[in-house]
Amino acid sequence: MKTIKASDLHSLSMKNDPEYASAYGLLEEEFTLIDTLLRARRHAKLTQAEVASRMGTTESAVSRLESGRTRPSTRTLGKYAAATGHRVAIRLEPAKR
Repeated sequence: MKTIKASDLHSLSMKNDPEYASAYGLLEEEFTLIDTLLRARRHAKLTQAEVASRMGTTESAVSRLESGRTRPSTRTLGKYAAATGHRVAIRLEPAKR
């Protein structure tokens, strides 16, 4: 059995499946936030448990945050950022047409 990487499957689906690409586009902001959180934690070389301890919360709360299962408040993002040695910067950009 041949194994295919998730990233390769995603690329193929984005190219060949307009419905998939449209649905992904609707979630792009959430995926970007999740990616940003994961990069921050990796850059800080911390585990979810270590971030949770620094935030004063549970590892499962950090897991939910990083998986996109919850929409964080700016206060929560600030705590996560501080725990990983980052700061929050929010900006508004023109919508794509």
